[in-house]
Amino acid sequence: MDNSTGTCENCGHTFQYRLIHNGFGDSAYAYCNQCSFTVLLSGWSEAAKKVRFRIQQRMTADMEGLLKPCPCGGTFRAAADPRCPHCLQTLSAMKATDYIEKNASGTAKGWRWDQSWSGVYSIVLNENIVEDWWNNQALDGVSPQLQKRPR
Repeated sequence: MDNSTGTCENCGHTFQYRLIHNGFGDSAYAYCNQCSFTVLLSGWSEAAKKVRFRIQQRMTADMEGLLKPCPCGGTFRAAADPRCPHCLQTLSAMKATDYIEKNASGTAKGWRWDQSWSGVYSIVLNENIVEDWWNNQALDGVSPQLQKRPR
């Protein structure tokens, strides 16, 4: 689904997007509370060796303080939804069904968009993405509840 185009239901502008299946990538994700950036957190990163977090889904709220601020100055939040790169209004997962299913090759074989920004899929808009955006100082002082236990 590379180079797929979506349309904002708020302002009508188009944007490029790609879906990421976080189950296949062993990752977690979140969206900025102010802009259209997505953060992707690999379950195989160095930080993942220190911190216990759930992969294959949206990150949990207890992880927010362990990330650097978004490049725009905002915060990656567990409860934030993706925002249009033009008007910065949140995008409806239900309304996104039209362009996501239209552009997905699997639709012809029965695949359907789950109409949720909280599932296994995350969306990257106009390639506004940062990966493994950990705040190393915060990781050094991680609470015992978030520390990964040795095997």
